[in-house]
Amino acid sequence: MTNHSPAAPLPVRVPLVTRPMGLWESLQASRRNVLSIIPEVATRQPILSGKTGKRWHMVMDPAGNRRVLLENLANYPKSTVTKNLLRPAIGESLFIAEGAHWRWQRRTAAPVFSHRNVMNLAPIMTGAAQRSVRRIGAAGPKAINFLDEMVSLTFDVISDVTFSGDAGFDRDGVHGAIDAYISEAGKISLFDLLGFPDWVPRPGRVFSAGAVAQMKKVADTAIEGRAQRGAEGVPDLLDLLLAGEDPETKRRMNTAELRDNLLTFIVAGHETTALTLAWSLYLLAFDPEVQDQARQEVLSVVKDGAATGEDVENLPLIRRIVDEALRLYPPAAMLSRTAQADDQLCGRQIRKGDTVILPIYALHRSALLWDEPDAFRPARWEGSKPDRYAYLPFGDGPRICIGASFAIQEAVIVLATLLANFRFKAVPGRNPDPVMILTLRPEGGVWLEAEPL
Repeated sequence: MTNHSPAAPLPVRVPLVTRPMGLWESLQASRRNVLSIIPEVATRQPILSGKTGKRWHMVMDPAGNRRVLLENLANYPKSTVTKNLLRPAIGESLFIAEGAHWRWQRRTAAPVFSHRNVMNLAPIMTGAAQRSVRRIGAAGPKAINFLDEMVSLTFDVISDVTFSGDAGFDRDGVHGAIDAYISEAGKISLFDLLGFPDWVPRPGRVFSAGAVAQMKKVADTAIEGRAQRGAEGVPDLLDLLLAGEDPETKRRMNTAELRDNLLTFIVAGHETTALTLAWSLYLLAFDPEVQDQARQEVLSVVKDGAATGEDVENLPLIRRIVDEALRLYPPAAMLSRTAQADDQLCGRQIRKGDTVILPIYALHRSALLWDEPDAFRPARWEGSKPDRYAYLPFGDGPRICIGASFAIQEAVIVLATLLANFRFKAVPGRNPDPVMILTLRPEGGVWLEAEPL
């Protein structure tokens, strides 16, 4: 592995706050990059508390995270903000629902993401990766924005595994509606982050309601058509959800519930995996030595330049690179919860109504938990794993991301396929800027030159 001395250059990172900020300054900063309001001291402490309008606590301690996400889960539901942002697009789906309504949906959907079903969908991932290779090759020697390319690729995958073969499914229309929605919903204000009540006016909160309504109509038509036609070939996510029922109540999802959950998978599934891949490629161009080692592994395993589902378990270095990209640039880099009752976290008193923030970005770069936390070191994933609650790219507890294994499999297949065909070089002066609005994106894009092997 590359020998990273402390003086070695570090990949791009968010400059964290080193001095107190007032409410107005915090608001301005958060509108540009939510992560820029995290105090730098958060990477050196287990918990940090303050008051900006209302009391808040940032938890960077594995035991504290475990309490919020697992042991006392009912006391820390997702913040109203998060729900209000996403409900117009994804209704009361798995991502938003609470209590019994969440539990029955989770029980119904869990078998959809079994290892066997995810493996059955691997050829769709391989096919999309091969089409990406052809697009990159056709672009010739010029620099390519790999953020855009990875968004196209992962949307290709998610639309194929949700609505495969549905001629009536307007992919471009749905893709456009989702992008418009994310960019609008992403204009989160600090008022939201700090849990101000709904009646406080929000600057810039205008939803593209027309596009969302159209997207739902397109999905409903596809679902009803499929229900009448039945499954053909390898079952996709829609087939599996149509066939699914809650093992306890035997309840099945109606059209609206199916649609809201499928749109959740589309919105969450393509954006987050695209970001993981774009950041992984940035890091491989940043460290050519690791890139060369990764390519050697790929070429010893992958046949005909395209990785398959069966190859995934034989590509441990590719998996470590994905894990390290998710550590340095977690797509969901900050979670916000609202305490329902008094509690204690890390010896600190939490009062009912307090905002509890899990700044995953700071947790993953904590000097108390990681050696050389800002360095790109895939080798850190060899041997012993970190504490489960020190590394939370997919959350944890009962509400851990249902599609985590799907996302990892897709990322490994795509990354291996790209490395089997190209050598990636950074474009001088075009470093991405890590900015979180709704997710942690490389602002400015990931511009690389792809040299065919």
